[in-house]
Amino acid sequence: MRLVQVIIPSGKREALLARLDDEGIDYVVTEETSGREFDSIAYIPLPTNAVEPTLDSLREAGLGEDTFTVVLDANTVVSRRFEALQEEYAEEQDEDRIARDELVSAASSLAPSTSTYVIMTIVSAVVATAGLLLDSAAVVVGSMVIAPLVGPALSASVGTVVNDSEMFRRGVWLQVAGLGLAILSAFAFASLVRQVHLIPPLTDVTTVPEVQERVAPDFLMLAIAIGAGVAGIVSLTSGVSAALVGVMIAVALIPPAATVGIGLAWAQPQVSLGAGVLLLVNVLSINLASLVVLWYKGYRPKQWFYRDDARNALLKRGATLLVAILVLSAFLGGVTLDSFQRASTEDAIRADAETAVEQFGPEQNIEVLAVDVEYPRALPFQNPDRVVVTVGVPPGESASGLATLMQTEMRETTGTDLAVEVRYIQTERG
Repeated sequence: MRLVQVIIPSGKREALLARLDDEGIDYVVTEETSGREFDSIAYIPLPTNAVEPTLDSLREAGLGEDTFTVVLDANTVVSRRFEALQEEYAEEQDEDRIARDELVSAASSLAPSTSTYVIMTIVSAVVATAGLLLDSAAVVVGSMVIAPLVGPALSASVGTVVNDSEMFRRGVWLQVAGLGLAILSAFAFASLVRQVHLIPPLTDVTTVPEVQERVAPDFLMLAIAIGAGVAGIVSLTSGVSAALVGVMIAVALIPPAATVGIGLAWAQPQVSLGAGVLLLVNVLSINLASLVVLWYKGYRPKQWFYRDDARNALLKRGATLLVAILVLSAFLGGVTLDSFQRASTEDAIRADAETAVEQFGPEQNIEVLAVDVEYPRALPFQNPDRVVVTVGVPPGESASGLATLMQTEMRETTGTDLAVEVRYIQTERG
């Protein structure tokens, strides 16, 4: 619920109040005594979703853009007529949908001042880098909480649908500058960490699981980014705090940006490439999802003659975002296909190990306990180079030569000369 305070200009009182009466909306009017060009102040309790159509109706009746209109939260309104008004507007649109003016104000408030934005971005990137290198999920989550990226990500979309070019440009600029700053901060901090040996020496940074998760993005990552964009804009249009949703958006942006910086610091371009693609796909998907949801919810410019411009801008920007996502999705598709092929290869290797054991001597009661397939680097598009098979043998039994037999079977399956190591564990069944 909202309490709308409208300062009525001189000569407009009768027309504006008549419009409220026609709409069946209650109000209270007090005299304005400042001696300026204003006549009175109207206090209007409204359901949240009735604010925008009511203000549009008052503007049609003569309320100017230069007059003061204040929209406040109202905790409780006790009135049967108000309940009837709620039911009337609930039939027309979403009950939680905030007014266009509230949306613009909320989106503007989410984008902090430049100095605050720079400081918080640097701090969040440094904390995320430390968390990734320490393989600490808790520290990485902490970096997301302080990341200030939710405002620019949503304000650019709001600026598009309401035809506010300045808001759109500022949102885009803050996103580009923020992510670039995050990468540079992560690179500088990771380089320092590597030079002064704040962590044990790493020849391959992808051996750290938290880093490894961000260098091989697949289509599941795309779902996360789209979900973050939808959740962010829905929370904004519902008047709900976007703080928690901001963490979700930061999940999709800050760790990948930090991983790009880590890859640069360790001179591993494949790490930076994979994380960079993930970062671009995520930021583009968040913006596209926000645009689509805002337009679907019916947000348009105030003036009808700007609506065609807003629609054209949305179509152009949405198409650009979609094409860019599709191009980058080729990499995601390749990683997804590689993951499928890798899983199939590993299943075939396990089957070969079982087959080799059966051929070696079924009467010896040898069983395969575990099969570990190892790769030269924890990156996509890698062929396995080593297999460690753990087998259980009964006391007194020997399985010499099993590794050679397994290697022969696996060479035919993979087409590569795998190094096969067999580890024996004595097992006894009672």
